Amino acid sequence: MGGLVIDADGSTATLALLNDATVQLRIVGPAVDIAVGEPVAYHPVAELLSASAVLTTARTA
Repeated sequence: MGGLVIDADGSTATLALLNDATVQLRIVGPAVDIAVGEPVAYHPVAELLSASAVLTTARTA
């Protein structure tokens, strides 16, 4: 799923997904420097978040 970051603090990120849903994620893999407004891709089954050319593990909070 694609989306935009609407809030991020280094250990969590809130995404506005393209299907009009929002999801809050807890980043458990390598830290990703994510900026508000940045486009990201999230795979909820695999628990992967792709942002800033980095792939990390993220779980719903």
